[in-house]
Amino acid sequence: MDKATPKDAFQANRDRAAPLLARLKSEGIGHMIDGKTVPSVSGQTFETKSPVDGAVLASVARGHAEDIDRAASAATQAFKAWREVSAAARRKLLHRVADAIEDHADDIAVLECIDTGQAHRFMAKAAIRAAENFRFFADKCGEARDGLNTPSEEHWNISTRVPIGPVGVITPWNTPFMLSTWKIAPALAAGCTVVHKPAEWSPVTADLLARLAKQAGLPDGVLNTVHGFGEEAGKALTEHPAIKAIGFVGESTTGSAIMAQGAPTLKRVHFELGGKNPVIVFEDADLDRALDAVVFMIYSLNGERCTSSSRLLVQESIADKFIEKLTARVKTLKVGHPLDPATEIGPLIHERHLAKVCSYFDIAKKDGATIAVGGKPHDGPGGGHYVQPTLVTGAHSKMRVAQEEVFGPFLTVIPFKDEQDAIEIANGVQYGLTGYVWTGDMGRALRVADALEAGMIWLNSENVRHLPTPFGGMKASGIGRDGGDYSFDFYMETKHVSLARGTHKIQRLGLPSS
Repeated sequence: MDKATPKDAFQANRDRAAPLLARLKSEGIGHMIDGKTVPSVSGQTFETKSPVDGAVLASVARGHAEDIDRAASAATQAFKAWREVSAAARRKLLHRVADAIEDHADDIAVLECIDTGQAHRFMAKAAIRAAENFRFFADKCGEARDGLNTPSEEHWNISTRVPIGPVGVITPWNTPFMLSTWKIAPALAAGCTVVHKPAEWSPVTADLLARLAKQAGLPDGVLNTVHGFGEEAGKALTEHPAIKAIGFVGESTTGSAIMAQGAPTLKRVHFELGGKNPVIVFEDADLDRALDAVVFMIYSLNGERCTSSSRLLVQESIADKFIEKLTARVKTLKVGHPLDPATEIGPLIHERHLAKVCSYFDIAKKDGATIAVGGKPHDGPGGGHYVQPTLVTGAHSKMRVAQEEVFGPFLTVIPFKDEQDAIEIANGVQYGLTGYVWTGDMGRALRVADALEAGMIWLNSENVRHLPTPFGGMKASGIGRDGGDYSFDFYMETKHVSLARGTHKIQRLGLPSS
């Protein structure tokens, strides 16, 4: 048989998307509250449009405080039973959710492409990663309540963990399906119930996740989804007294607002926020592998990822040669329709985000930098929110393009002199999410890793996630850590129980005088 061509695969993706989009258009998207798909109490809706061509994908229920209150009440009621479900039973249920995700992986991929503009080559793996998230935390259900035994002379002291209660999860619009599972799966494994507020720019696959979880047998009220805008549904969720914690992924300024909104009810918060992450390339690095990693970590996923290496710090002795090769690679990146398997960069999520990214072209020029590649919108198929992959050279560390998060396919190059110079430049921003270091000197690699103000460091590697490891940032990049047991630390309360041996002396008060 002849092998399928990329053109065939493109058409197959279109064919798969067509009936899914038709259903969305006809049925719309409602909230999932207490196991039922319902409209907003107000009856209000908003339209969600594809970044590919601006076509309306669906009419979406627009949630407000009363909808959040219904969802929080459902989560509170469901928590009473869900927290008592055995670890083995929760494990089985979460594996069934993972099975459902895998069974619909192709549907999730094409919907995510149309809804967010992300290239299919990346979204094809997003659903699989989402299923892996559920399986990983399903298998940790039995460990969720684990604690420590810390005996003293007169007591046995043990600790255990209990689920904190109903929690709010607010997720972003970049790779929304996978990132939603990254928050929701550990919460459910811990025994919490969830009210999920997805990003209003990408509601489609959040609706699908809620449906799949229900089909898999997750009890009503355990996972509730309320759509809407941050200042309406999101604010109501962060302020609701029944919600014990908020897990949020998004912009740093929004994280600050959520912290203030949750303060009156003393909410626990976990924030995974913005980044202006450095990739540092020393002269003794494997330059070919470093080049591959530099290109991948800023231009994949349209540059719309918090861990993207948006600042290239390259040692002066190799800067010219490295930039020359980098320029050639950026010029040949393939911008196109997200369902086309040949596409490497698709349209940006929204017209407002496109305008933001494009505003940095003039900012770069005004600050005296050079736009070596790109620097313009792109006329892509469908006429959507496309932008040329952009490379900025001639920059220094104080420029806005070296300080501010652009969140697009936009790379700023900054030369450095030596190890100490590289560290100072890397740390000289408000963010501290990730750092990437390329060098043949492992002593230097370890010194730099220790000195970088970032929550995650990769040495001679791009971003490769290992689910048990801690994920999170420093400074304006976040509070707390996801991953492995770190997630349970957030979604659970630690309880100390002391068992007396009956031998310790108890002071006796109130005895009659002799």
